[in-house]
Amino acid sequence: MIGFLRGKLVAKAPPYLVLDVQGVGYEVEAPMTTFYELPALGQEVTLHTHLVVREDAHSLFGFVSHADRTLFRTLIKVNGVGPKLALTILSGQSAEAFHRCIQDNDTLALIRLPGVGKKTAERLVIELRDRLPDMADSTAFASTATAVIGQPKQEAISALCSLGYKPLDASKMVQNLNTEGKSCEDIIRLALQGALK
Repeated sequence: MIGFLRGKLVAKAPPYLVLDVQGVGYEVEAPMTTFYELPALGQEVTLHTHLVVREDAHSLFGFVSHADRTLFRTLIKVNGVGPKLALTILSGQSAEAFHRCIQDNDTLALIRLPGVGKKTAERLVIELRDRLPDMADSTAFASTATAVIGQPKQEAISALCSLGYKPLDASKMVQNLNTEGKSCEDIIRLALQGALK
């Protein structure tokens, strides 16, 4: 999996952009929320990426913020929501606004997004209500990647989510631990030990 790309922005024509990474041009699909934050052509940019491999295509999706990539990955796990619809949702509103819609059961706001009908909106609310992290307890909705990458506590929460824990549960598992000076691996070990008690 390609976790991120750092390179020179050489083209942008929504929903596609091209990033020159040491002489290799990566064509990346991105939501409008990412395009709004892109620098001018010729400038360096870092994108968090998600690779979708299908029989007929390999598609690379890019996001300026870690939060948008996290939400994208959560959305494509919902039955009936593919990468294209997930991009449309992310283009229509920020990760924070989408989170509020889910927590408030606001299907009317979701229906206003292109491609989201009543049934899809209801499915999103039902399936994502417990999957989205609590914004008060987690920095998963931080606006920049630097708020997440490099912080052992947040890396541990992400790892616990990868192991199957819900984001809110993973955050609670780590929240009360003394994480000062501990590595991501140490924090995960402590969290898992606490969960077994």
